[in-house]
Amino acid sequence: QLHLVESGGGLVQPGGSLRLTCAASISLFSINRMGWYRQPPGKRRELVATISPGLKTNYADSAKGRFTISRDNAKGTIYLQINHLKSEDTAVYYCYAAPTWPTGRNYWGQGTQVTVAS
Repeated sequence: QLHLVESGGGLVQPGGSLRLTCAASISLFSINRMGWYRQPPGKRRELVATISPGLKTNYADSAKGRFTISRDNAKGTIYLQINHLKSEDTAVYYCYAAPTWPTGRNYWGQGTQVTVAS
């Protein structure tokens, strides 16, 4: 079964950087789509970025410029690099995987908290 585990969140000052990591329990070659969502306090979960096995990436408008999604097939991990962090980036960040995209279900990690504050 597919399991996802996020790490790398924490408390960061405005203008700082973080790299979030998501480790998958199966080969990334068996997953058609992976990516990241985030859920700010009191708001709905929103898409941040996606990446395909062929390294095609897509970003939400709010993520373009400061966010970079990448993957390491050998390690079975995807990453989300966030630069120039703003208070508006404070959220729980969730990794997801859709092995049989565009059909089938999404799998979700437990989330990792990112807090941007002075």
